[in-house]
Amino acid sequence: MKIEFVASPSAAQILAVLVHDGRALAGTGSALDAAASGALTKAMANSRFTGAANSHLTVAAPAGVDANSVLLVGAGAADKFDDLAVETAGAAAYHAAKLSGAEVLTIDAAHLSAEQAARVGFAVRLAAYRFAKYLTKQKADKIPSVTTVRVVTSDVAAAEAAFGPLSAVADAVLFSRDLVAEPANVLYPAEFARRVKELEALGAKVEILGEAEMEKLGMHTLLGVGMGSERESQLAVIQWNGGKEGEAPIAFVGKGVCFDTGGISLKPADGMEEMKWDMGGAAAVAGLMHALAGRKAKVNVVGVLGLVENMPDGKAQRPGDVVTSMSGQTVEILNTDAEGRLVLADALWYTQERFKPKFMIDLATLTGAIIISLGLEYAGVFSNDDDLANGILAAGPKVGENVWRLPIPAAYERHIDSPIADVKNTGNGRAGGSITAALFLQRFTNGVPWAHIDIASTAWVKDSKNPTVPDGAVGYGVRLLDRMVADKYEA
Repeated sequence: MKIEFVASPSAAQILAVLVHDGRALAGTGSALDAAASGALTKAMANSRFTGAANSHLTVAAPAGVDANSVLLVGAGAADKFDDLAVETAGAAAYHAAKLSGAEVLTIDAAHLSAEQAARVGFAVRLAAYRFAKYLTKQKADKIPSVTTVRVVTSDVAAAEAAFGPLSAVADAVLFSRDLVAEPANVLYPAEFARRVKELEALGAKVEILGEAEMEKLGMHTLLGVGMGSERESQLAVIQWNGGKEGEAPIAFVGKGVCFDTGGISLKPADGMEEMKWDMGGAAAVAGLMHALAGRKAKVNVVGVLGLVENMPDGKAQRPGDVVTSMSGQTVEILNTDAEGRLVLADALWYTQERFKPKFMIDLATLTGAIIISLGLEYAGVFSNDDDLANGILAAGPKVGENVWRLPIPAAYERHIDSPIADVKNTGNGRAGGSITAALFLQRFTNGVPWAHIDIASTAWVKDSKNPTVPDGAVGYGVRLLDRMVADKYEA
């Protein structure tokens, strides 16, 4: 999608105009004179369109408006027109026009600030995402025709400047979505690692550790997960050094189970195809590192991705096995489908031991229990540090990625105590499953400030109500953590 910022519309195919609740045109902008505004107000009065957010009405262009048609886009309440409302309006305009046959959509944002105009373009980039690379037979009328969006602004230079870092974040979100959307026969651990290696073009430093290197490090909980797969497990380490030289980094760790059958504890067949997105945590961390490097963030950051495939095989680990983690702690495997925490156990220990970070945040599609707890609109946050948790909670509403903090009470530790090993990889039954999973991870943080974000509920969406998030891969976590870093940790 090509985004252009222009001082005025000219010969627009479709001119999108924002309208607030009560059919109030959102400023006359550069395209509408009094007569044209009056004609549009009359057209709205003869329709059911009221200006509600995420609604639209297409009418013939009034006399004096240099456009083939005018798209009236609901912008919701004028007194609540914040950044997210701007994004919703911009995305809604794109969706209303995308199948129209027009190639160019012009959005009148001349009455908005340059930063808001830039955010309109940003929203369109997110909204226009489609994962269509494997669709070989598409009907022409189902393929979006709009390839260019022109945003009218009163300050083109300022809008372009504001759009730069936003566009870098959009690139990162789309990168993350592509990773999550790919089928597992295409995106297996080595291919995931290869794509992450491409971040070096943005100035990041990327190392890939194979199984032999991880074996030497004693990473047997991570390696155990991949024992049943013909695909070699990988550990991807991404560094972005944009802060003060020598300053300790902040760290993000991602679960990257590229496909999860459940292993010997085999999942039911129904819905198993969705387990291609069980690497959503690693995709979020990769996307975050893409965003930080892309916008040249002034902070030192490391991202560590544990990349495996969990398959049943004669070589696969079994329920009842005991493995030794990199930390030296032994783990009794009760269920091979509780594999993500095994990957993260070694990845977290490796991260704190090698990099001595100020804090660690891990992201993982870890438990179905989080969906039972919070539904499909919120990710769960668990943390041993209030300041760290509060930074995540503060960032969520600013970018529309909902989070909710849950407890990790010490009293629940007994549920993961094992009679024959230091810890077992599941709790006692289904009760508090997300909590006991978080408590398991905490045992591998070595006291470093840490937060765990369980994104099993938010990594993928089937019926999106957010116009900037098409159905499928969300890229959840990229914007959340990019905003948290920008607000709290950049120099």
